[in-house]
Amino acid sequence: MTITKSYGMLALAIYLLLVGLSGAFGINLGQLNILVPIMALVAGVLILIGR
Repeated sequence: MTITKSYGMLALAIYLLLVGLSGAFGINLGQLNILVPIMALVAGVLILIGR
């Protein structure tokens, strides 16, 4: 298994992991809760520009 070289897909994977963990297990990120929407924006922008 190889990790993708696309930064957009990597950011999307991290975002999906954060959302999945917080939703499935009720993990509260506390002050890092702002990280989830920022990761979504970063992933979207990187995918759009093709990085």
